[in-house]
Amino acid sequence: MNDSEYHDRADALLRRIEAQADAWLQDDVIDIDTQRAGGLLELSLPNGSKLVINKQPPLHEIWLASRAGGFHFQWQDGAWRDTKSGSEFVSVFNREASAQAGRTLSLTA
Repeated sequence: MNDSEYHDRADALLRRIEAQADAWLQDDVIDIDTQRAGGLLELSLPNGSKLVINKQPPLHEIWLASRAGGFHFQWQDGAWRDTKSGSEFVSVFNREASAQAGRTLSLTA
């Protein structure tokens, strides 16, 4: 994957997460705040915890930070996959977001 493809895919993922957070807020699922600065997206949950998703251009990775720790994802086989477990970003994000929110949250947008 070249740099342009990386940025297109990574930016699409960040936009998807932002859209989902907006939908959760609009549908009264959870009171969630988002802040985006370039390649960094921060989700603030009502209990004061945060999820941080950011681009790592030199490595062509997406990183997710949660209370459980940090996860690194690379584009493989048509999806962002955890570099350690091979799990897809969406499943890890859903698990971490749900754990921190205390309710089921699913990235669907």
